[in-house]
Amino acid sequence: MPPEKQPVPLLGRLAVHLKMISMEQLTEALRVQGQGGGERSLGIVLRELGYLNPAQIEKLVEAQKRVLAQQQQKGGAPNGSAASAAKPAAAPTRPEPVKPAPPPAARASAAPAPADSRNASKAAPAARPSTSLDAILRAAVERGASDVHLHSGAPMRLRIAGTFQLLEGASLDPSAIESMLLGALDEKSRAELEDRGQIDLCHDVEGLGRFRANLYRQQRGLDGVFRVIPPRPPTLDELGLPRAVAKLTSFHQGMVLVTGPTGCGKTSTLAALVDLINEERREHVLTVEDPIEFVHPAKRCLVNQRSVKHHTESFARALRAALREDPDVIVIGELRDLETISLALTAAETGHLVMATLHTDNTLRTLNRVVGAFPADQQEQVRTMLAESLRAVISQRLLPRADGKGRVAALETLIVTKAVSNLIRESKVFQIQSILQTGATHGMGLLDHSIRAHVQAGTVRREDALKHISDPKLLAA
Repeated sequence: MPPEKQPVPLLGRLAVHLKMISMEQLTEALRVQGQGGGERSLGIVLRELGYLNPAQIEKLVEAQKRVLAQQQQKGGAPNGSAASAAKPAAAPTRPEPVKPAPPPAARASAAPAPADSRNASKAAPAARPSTSLDAILRAAVERGASDVHLHSGAPMRLRIAGTFQLLEGASLDPSAIESMLLGALDEKSRAELEDRGQIDLCHDVEGLGRFRANLYRQQRGLDGVFRVIPPRPPTLDELGLPRAVAKLTSFHQGMVLVTGPTGCGKTSTLAALVDLINEERREHVLTVEDPIEFVHPAKRCLVNQRSVKHHTESFARALRAALREDPDVIVIGELRDLETISLALTAAETGHLVMATLHTDNTLRTLNRVVGAFPADQQEQVRTMLAESLRAVISQRLLPRADGKGRVAALETLIVTKAVSNLIRESKVFQIQSILQTGATHGMGLLDHSIRAHVQAGTVRREDALKHISDPKLLAA
């Protein structure tokens, strides 16, 4: 049946009535739905065409449910006429503010099913608070969240594309939050939480994925923050990173550092590099993490992953043991302290490729941070070790995309050439800035230049770029 002859679904009429879409967009969606034999719901088609985001679809489903409930109370049934949607008594008279659209979910999901009529006045089904931790995490993944915040006596929140958003519904009282979070722990983890007041762990949900979690006590009770970890390591293409980054996996000795502030995607970038090594080389890869995040199944490489506190006492103890475990590549989740940095430099000097993350905001501060971690009387020796063993430093940021579909990475890349090595050894790190500006032929580049390229390409809005760029003049029209 041609689209113009099909009865218009109530969901579509409500979308037009609430001015979420135009009549032309609804006609196009019905045409696309008809081409697929009507197997996909109208909500899915509207989402695939980019006319509506999941939050808007949920609002429509709630409005549709209220209209249907009202018709049932009057003893009528939806008849498909346009009049039935003209005055939906329970629907809002004008659209409520809509949240930013989350990035596309890993798997397409149908529009949420209407909830029981007793909950008609509450939030959308996927957003209702639940005493099931796994149900909350599943709803967060479906919305494209990167982090889930569960706080005692406060509304639950999600971080979507870098933006903090409420998970609709009443906040849970401290006892309900504590019961839910403690239910995710085994006896040993509960004892550690009780003793230390905080704990890092990974939480697995069958059929959904892994979550890096931190549980901690604060004045109102027990809180938990969960970071979504995809079920497999990402690729460089999926992260939107330039293929030149892949060259960093060609080193067989030395140190490669991935740096940036918290939440900038360091772990994902490091996982993508490790996965590339796993696919292309025949070597022994050993990772030391707290906790284990991305799981790397053995491909061409033998991959062993150790979790601090579960498989080893500390990063330092694991690194000391690693030198006797015949690894070719050592991956360190984070360089946290002097002893770990010292052992990492030693491993890089003794013929291993060491890859690690560090919390610094650019490449030059990374060099100063590594040297500055040591006592003054050892820093000259450390500069020499770093000049000889360091191979590359990546410093990255995540900026919101102009189209609202997630975030994009901006990189500052330092490749340690002979000139850079000499400047590190001579404690002239400040002069490396000019090499970064002119070293494009070696794969180098400043963070500011990467941000400017995104703005010029229309990927990032100028106002968002200004929050991260150090020289605003680069964005002058």
